[in-house]
Amino acid sequence: MLNIGVLGCGKIAQVRHIPEYAANQGAKLTGFFDMDAQRTGEIAAKYNGKAYSSAQELLADPDIEGVSVCVANHAHAELAIAALQAGKHVLCEKPMAVTLAECEAMLAEADKAGKRLLIGQNQRLAKAHVKAKELLEAGEIGKVVTFRTTFGHGGPETWSITPGNNTWFFDKKRAAMGAMADLGIHKTDMLRYILGQDIVRTTARLLTLDKRGADGQFIGVDDNAICIYETSGGAFGTMTASWTHYGMEDNSTILYGTQGIMRIYDDPVHTITVISQKGEVTHYDLEKIQTNDDQTASGVIDEFVEAVSQNRPSVLDAGDVIRSMKAVFASIRSSEEGRPVEVEL
Repeated sequence: MLNIGVLGCGKIAQVRHIPEYAANQGAKLTGFFDMDAQRTGEIAAKYNGKAYSSAQELLADPDIEGVSVCVANHAHAELAIAALQAGKHVLCEKPMAVTLAECEAMLAEADKAGKRLLIGQNQRLAKAHVKAKELLEAGEIGKVVTFRTTFGHGGPETWSITPGNNTWFFDKKRAAMGAMADLGIHKTDMLRYILGQDIVRTTARLLTLDKRGADGQFIGVDDNAICIYETSGGAFGTMTASWTHYGMEDNSTILYGTQGIMRIYDDPVHTITVISQKGEVTHYDLEKIQTNDDQTASGVIDEFVEAVSQNRPSVLDAGDVIRSMKAVFASIRSSEEGRPVEVEL
């Protein structure tokens, strides 16, 4: 039984981490901390855990073995490193951190402490993405030549624990990045995962087109990110992340190969559709993708608990996820400098 502490009891903790730990027979929710003391107390009472007055107090508890870091982006590295130094295994929400130096420091501390560091890149565990990876490895559509992938919804102000235009997602000091960090990291990481290739070059624009804060001014982070990626296998394609899809959420990927086309989460009926070069159509009907309005078990908590308990490698290991973060940081630089940028791997 893995005793778990949760740092940050906001929306992502309440809809995914906490209920998924509660449903996992190999984990015990032991302690909670949130900057909102009332919220901490309510969550602790609901799940029969202890409410701590600070993150430091929680991390000092020797009974807690694993920690979920579910705080605002800017504090990911600080709390993850503190947890590792306290001898805890860590599951950190995405994005891993807000600078490459912070990501590298987290990895170094995990290695020094001899503890596991996993990142909540749940799209690697989505059943259609797992199946798509298998099909690609089997040569189902030949070599991928081009692709397009999109993750867009109406914005975090409709989903955050504090809904509205005062959400921390819009605060550059706390979020650092906008749609790119919230959604773009998911699709960047998913592409690397299913293709089995790295992003080696990016040409990107990060833009603030529509979102405004409480003062009526444009928010300080991007609400759209559009990237042209080149992979280590020679494929080219686009990755779009958007907070201005004011309608049905889009979490689709289309891969164009030398022997056919694969459409993933692009059809409301079929989760994967493969169209051969001869026009033959094959459908794979698997679990539908999670949306903000339809939360299902992500698999991330089960993966964390099992990887730690069994001391085995994980598909969510930070040592691989950092390569996706490098593509994100290169894209930010590309947008700032107005030129293509090589991703240093």
